[in-house]
Amino acid sequence: MDDKIKILLVEDDPNLSMVLQDYLELMEYEVVLARDGQQGLAFFDKEKADLVVLDIMLPKLDGFSLATQIREVTPYVPIIFLTAKSMKEDRLKGFQLGCDDYITKPFSTEELNLRIKAILRRCLKDNTRMPDDHEETFMIGIFTFDPKNMVLHSDFGDQTLTRKEAALLKLLCENANKLLTREEAQQKIWGDSDYFIGRSMDVFIVKLRKYLKDDPHVTITNVHGTGFKLEIK
Repeated sequence: MDDKIKILLVEDDPNLSMVLQDYLELMEYEVVLARDGQQGLAFFDKEKADLVVLDIMLPKLDGFSLATQIREVTPYVPIIFLTAKSMKEDRLKGFQLGCDDYITKPFSTEELNLRIKAILRRCLKDNTRMPDDHEETFMIGIFTFDPKNMVLHSDFGDQTLTRKEAALLKLLCENANKLLTREEAQQKIWGDSDYFIGRSMDVFIVKLRKYLKDDPHVTITNVHGTGFKLEIK
């Protein structure tokens, strides 16, 4: 069926990849399987998947490098990392690269399916598969923010945002000059809140401040221990 969700699965373990592919196809997803990072990138360029599930420890091109290159091509595609590692640094790096979820092996196929469904509910509305013709634009000082196309316009040029950057900036705009709590932002954008997601959100706040730095009348301030406020003077 043409309306099936297409998942790119990048996993070099032949047994695990076979189990995951069979299960996901049983759940009526279309699955494209790649055995290494380079093949995964080639398949993504060709297939334009709706969601990517990839291992971190991959031959030829590791999962972090693959995710970075995928993000350069399509900023909004959801990414789930699979890993046998439980290192804090790996989880932080994954979230800072913009992954949508992180599953540590071993895990159940049912858990993976539930996480995929949760991500698709949150993310596909931002994808061109589900356009919103009524998406409003926001004036932020000298900037015009187009959340639908994830672009920040100004006389200095256009800045294309990632899906999470755009979602976070939109929430800030909707609460302009008011407090946006960390919990609300994390739940609406990541669907969860924990230490790693909080650290990831801090990275995105830093990036948004950089994009808005050309207007001194626009600031994103920290409200200590509570959240953030987009102040437009």
